Amino acid sequence: MPETVTMSATLAVDEILERRRRTGQRVLAMGSGEIGLPVHPLPAAALAGAVGENSYGPVAGSAALRAAVAGYWARRGLACDPDLVVAGPGSKPLLYALLLAIGGDVVIPVPGWVSYSAHAHLAGARPIPVRTRPGEGGVPDPDLLREAVRTARAAGRQVRSVVVTVPDNPTGTVTASATVARLAEVARELDLVIVSDEIYCDLVFDTDDPAPSPARFAPERTVVTTGLTKSLALGGWRLGVARLPDGDHALRERLVGVASQIWSSPVAPVQVAATLAFSEPAELVEHVAASRRLHAAVARAVAGRLGAAGALVSPVRATCYLYPDFEPLREHLAQAHGVRTGPELTGWLLERHGVGVLPGSAFGEPVHALRLRASTSRLYGDTDEERTAALAAADPLVLPWIRASLDRIDEVLGDLVGPPVTTTAHP
Repeated sequence: MPETVTMSATLAVDEILERRRRTGQRVLAMGSGEIGLPVHPLPAAALAGAVGENSYGPVAGSAALRAAVAGYWARRGLACDPDLVVAGPGSKPLLYALLLAIGGDVVIPVPGWVSYSAHAHLAGARPIPVRTRPGEGGVPDPDLLREAVRTARAAGRQVRSVVVTVPDNPTGTVTASATVARLAEVARELDLVIVSDEIYCDLVFDTDDPAPSPARFAPERTVVTTGLTKSLALGGWRLGVARLPDGDHALRERLVGVASQIWSSPVAPVQVAATLAFSEPAELVEHVAASRRLHAAVARAVAGRLGAAGALVSPVRATCYLYPDFEPLREHLAQAHGVRTGPELTGWLLERHGVGVLPGSAFGEPVHALRLRASTSRLYGDTDEERTAALAAADPLVLPWIRASLDRIDEVLGDLVGPPVTTTAHP
């Protein structure tokens, strides 16, 4: 039996903050990866026009959707056979179904997204955590990976896959091409399937230097997944897609078999909207570009504040995530606030200031690590009008509501790193 799986940390912190908000408490939501942006009118109209689509349809997704997805990847330099595209109700179920279809134990990065380990346990497998290289989140260090797999196999374990995230959640960094190429070499040597979660691939700030997909280096053993949750802020529509390794029709059959028993087929009206989205009309391309600029401006502004407060922050190159390390402030945090662990740090921020962030331990780090993940994607406004204005702004940092959030972060960090409060005993 798989071990008990707890609620996703990202979803749990959202629920906590929402309960506080309903009671009138002041909160700053920086815990989840929800992209706080409005739905673009084009996919919205496509979805509305498809409400009559009520049949199951093909398990792997409609032919039109799979062709559009193949074109999407081809435009990114990854030739793709539409017959080797499988769609599902979100990339998260697809990732879990892939582990079921591949079988065996799985290597996961540390730090790594909160659900990878849970997926492995749910699939009856055991995750093998392997650290990433400094500043290169999302991809287990290839040399450490080889050592870990050999050790596990010597102990009788069947290790068949490695999961990577390019670009990375939780760190907002992008692994170097040389490291990804080395990963491909080691995976080929060890006969591992690479499952590359590329849900953030369109949110790399410098479009002239895109994230390197392992499929470029090992197309015959790399699965690539993505979706509409991050680039178009359509998390609630639940649509993910997988590009299977070149020529691997056996894996396709196993994956479709799993899908047929779990979700039957992707949601039909959403498939129509997704077909449009993956076809990338010019209006949507510009919408994604605007969101990318917004993420970059706000994430870098928050990173600057964290760095000025004394935290170590790797340069954020993609997404809306920051992964500051407060280790340089360990002594001060212990003396001033009684904070000695990551969960104590995030607990202090929540209880004292209503700031929702996640400790590094949620991503596989040791509890004593003073690292946390902060997301900036909920700072763009509380209404669609504000969020639309943020997308259109030449400088979103001057908008009053974004400025207020940045000022609040300054206030919280000032309290966190300020001098300890001392009390004087009175006779």
